[in-house]
Amino acid sequence: MTYVIALPCVDAYDVVIIGAGPAGLSAALNLTRARMRVLVVDSDRPRHAATMVSHGFLTRDGVPPHELRRLAREEVERYPETRVLRRSSVASVEHTPDAASSAHPFVTSVVGRTPALSGAVTSRAVLVASGLRETLPDVPGIRGFYGMSLFSCVACDGYEMGDRALALIGETDDLCARALLVAQWTTTLTVFTNGAVGLDAAEEVLLAERGIRVERRRIDDLEGERGLIRAVRLVGGERLPITGGFVRPLWHPIVEFLDSLNPGTDKAGHLVTDRDGRTSIPGLYAAGDVTAPGPQQLIVAAGAGARAASTMTHDLLGAAIR
Repeated sequence: MTYVIALPCVDAYDVVIIGAGPAGLSAALNLTRARMRVLVVDSDRPRHAATMVSHGFLTRDGVPPHELRRLAREEVERYPETRVLRRSSVASVEHTPDAASSAHPFVTSVVGRTPALSGAVTSRAVLVASGLRETLPDVPGIRGFYGMSLFSCVACDGYEMGDRALALIGETDDLCARALLVAQWTTTLTVFTNGAVGLDAAEEVLLAERGIRVERRRIDDLEGERGLIRAVRLVGGERLPITGGFVRPLWHPIVEFLDSLNPGTDKAGHLVTDRDGRTSIPGLYAAGDVTAPGPQQLIVAAGAGARAASTMTHDLLGAAIR
């Protein structure tokens, strides 16, 4: 059971960070080292929880994502200036009634696992690094293979899928571009639209010219065992042998707690920022996958968090970045 303690606020920080993935923890480390007092709110529900191994992170290639999170949290928590609230979520971020004149104009309401870890805090600034929720294609059994032989990040897992018979499963209108990317790692690729429109006729011709098959029939089931996919079975019974592949989820930025502030977003709901992480609301920053789409790699998110931390430090000190 969780509890929410009503205002008035019970604590004050320089920065509240929402999310403890690579972006949030990287920002926390750098802000702490700038002698800022930081609170990190961590739901402990990372989007990559199903992923067994991560790739592309220099010095940590092949390390499980949960191990990266553990190491990063330990590093951050060594500093007394930073507090990490685990298994907690943010109910809302609002301006305080006297925000225009207050040194701590933001109030963040936190829902924790105990009364002692719930309540409201004020801060000088807020960094949103809450990431995304995923909705996988509507395919029976897909969860049983996700993160083990079916992945969403081609840059992260394409190398290990090299030269296999691969599937790209999705129901969105960007499958053509994704298929051309996946084809960098294999010459045997089938795009499954699962009955959705997905591709137009011209795109299908383009893919065919590259040796990429398009299968528009609905998927009846995925076959395999222990997370290893072996075939895609179509409605009607035909089986296509597959030994790995990629899915195109729908991604939903986790920003509902910002409703009262109403920051600028793109048409997909991602927070719009400048190159340094500033949103349309002064004092509100964002980093990682919650911002406009880009490479969804851990190292990219960590870099974005570090950059946002540098920007916040300069802004809070009133020192312009050159």
